[in-house]
Amino acid sequence: MVRVTEAAAVAASRLIGRGDEKAADHAAVEAMRKALNELELDGTVVIGEGERDEAPMLYIGEKVGAAQGTGPGIDIALDPLEGTTITAKAGPNALAVLAIAEKGCLLNAPDVYMEKLAIGPGYPEDTISLDRTPSENVRSIARAKGVEPSEIIACVLDRPRHAGLIQELRMLGCGIMLIPDGDVAGVIAVTDPDTTIDVYMGQGGAPEGVLAAAALRCVGGQFQGRLVFRNDDERARAARWGVEDLDRIYDLEDLAKGDVIFAATGVTDGSLLDGVKRRKNMISTESVVMRASTGTVRWVRGEHRNEPGIF
Repeated sequence: MVRVTEAAAVAASRLIGRGDEKAADHAAVEAMRKALNELELDGTVVIGEGERDEAPMLYIGEKVGAAQGTGPGIDIALDPLEGTTITAKAGPNALAVLAIAEKGCLLNAPDVYMEKLAIGPGYPEDTISLDRTPSENVRSIARAKGVEPSEIIACVLDRPRHAGLIQELRMLGCGIMLIPDGDVAGVIAVTDPDTTIDVYMGQGGAPEGVLAAAALRCVGGQFQGRLVFRNDDERARAARWGVEDLDRIYDLEDLAKGDVIFAATGVTDGSLLDGVKRRKNMISTESVVMRASTGTVRWVRGEHRNEPGIF
């Protein structure tokens, strides 16, 4: 799995700072697809670049792997380049991301928004809930942590739709880390004390919510998500993917269950991983791979000979 995310990250890194989001995403998609098709597995993309008419490669439902019909059946959630705008502008925290599990263990989420709420490990069960207001959740986290609400730091995507949320948090005196993009990295940041982030709040993509939940399943934490529908077309899209309860709150086990494996490689430098570095005759990468069944987290630093055909 790390080999796959490394390939996507290295391909996307050639477009860092070039101002072309589509080209960077396309490079990552092609590289990830090629790497997946070299593996001896019978894989199905359940979270991908979109539906088949929207995405020519790595679309939802696409079959990947070199052992179709004979290898282990695997469901795959992926984002070859989480942070296309970040990459185009050479900003922080762009990642190539992948999660795998046995068939039926990853939610086949429609490509709509999801309201997300996440905290790291070590808190009592039910510390957070999407049925509560942001202020109530912050106070609950603060009580569990033994601090004042004003000492809590929240991570929020910097979007106009979050103006009310940001105002409410600031009225409590909270610190807010506004991120331009990359909410998978934002959610994972709550598990790392070095980031000082206590909670992730706000709306982002539902597919990214499944990927983030897969990571939290491996390292611990609490996550809740609720799909957000802006129009009838999005509701119809959800119905096509079998979503019947439009107001359902999903927790970690609903989004990613079983023996989940999560892998990510940094494209640009960030709080989670260093980005791809190009040096004479060598490319360096940093990756993380996690497994839910063992709770193992491995940090992988790679040095790859910079020769044609390596990636």
